[in-house]
Amino acid sequence: MNKISKTDTPGAGRPDNLPGQWLLHEAKARFSELVRRARTEGPQRVTVHGRDEAVVLSAEDYRRINGERTGAALIEAMQALPCRELDFEAIRDRAPGLKVDS
Repeated sequence: MNKISKTDTPGAGRPDNLPGQWLLHEAKARFSELVRRARTEGPQRVTVHGRDEAVVLSAEDYRRINGERTGAALIEAMQALPCRELDFEAIRDRAPGLKVDS
């Protein structure tokens, strides 16, 4: 079993780089570990010149924050409208498209 030494942990021994925070060159060199930690430990911040520049999230966290774009919310909102009994016919123009000279 491999033991993780203090130097293997991002930010270990440096006050400017905390757990869950990666210097850009560390993030690039150890990208697989960065992704694994995002999945197991939560969002991982990547810094450039001491400033947060990016955050790596697990796909699960991203979906939770961003929401699934399925259209279910739109359907639910439309079904909640008070005038659901209205019937309308969509009129579509079936004319052929216009030719445009370029």
